[in-house]
Amino acid sequence: MSLLELDPFAEGSGLDAPLAGPGSGAAIASSDLDQALTAQIVVAWAGEGGEEPRLGWWQTDLVSEFGGEDLLKRLLPRTWPWALLQAVQEAARRKDEELRGMASDPDQLVSLYRFGFELDELIEERLQFHKRSGLPPVEALPALAEVLGNALHQSWDQDQFQGWLEAHGPVQAETVPTGRLLKGPLPAGLDRRVTLLVAALAPLAERYPLPHFRVKP
Repeated sequence: MSLLELDPFAEGSGLDAPLAGPGSGAAIASSDLDQALTAQIVVAWAGEGGEEPRLGWWQTDLVSEFGGEDLLKRLLPRTWPWALLQAVQEAARRKDEELRGMASDPDQLVSLYRFGFELDELIEERLQFHKRSGLPPVEALPALAEVLGNALHQSWDQDQFQGWLEAHGPVQAETVPTGRLLKGPLPAGLDRRVTLLVAALAPLAERYPLPHFRVKP
């Protein structure tokens, strides 16, 4: 992925109010979208390898002082923190998509980086809203600082990250060829989906374990 693919001034329509949900006109709170966006970014950060290795689920070195940060500060002096997080989020999304593509029914899988077209669009619009707000990421999404720190390149502490996962509560999942399949029906709310998918990343594995729900067509 080229960093130049990221447009810091991309158009979007994120609103700081409940947003229209997919399908039947239900509302999705902006706080739920922020929860999903925060989870995607934190997991993407934790999954990086590179010169400051963390879990090594994807071989990028973006959220590090002398890696992607140094480059993006020069390329995008105003929006580099958001571009940095967007880049690592995209790296994680691509790995998630690659693994889902190995399933016989990839379109029926719901994962942390694939909630379905309409929800994914709303999460992307929310990210663009925050980029345009002028606020740094840790102010727009305060929960980021719990794991990444205020400077976005907190020293890696695997126990701390494991604790963050476990704080999302217990979850029942089984290991299948595709990854970790969560038991039970797909929750109706985005917030609950995010919580369970994050929780299912524990215990940590050498490879991204692809927590997912399988929905019936």
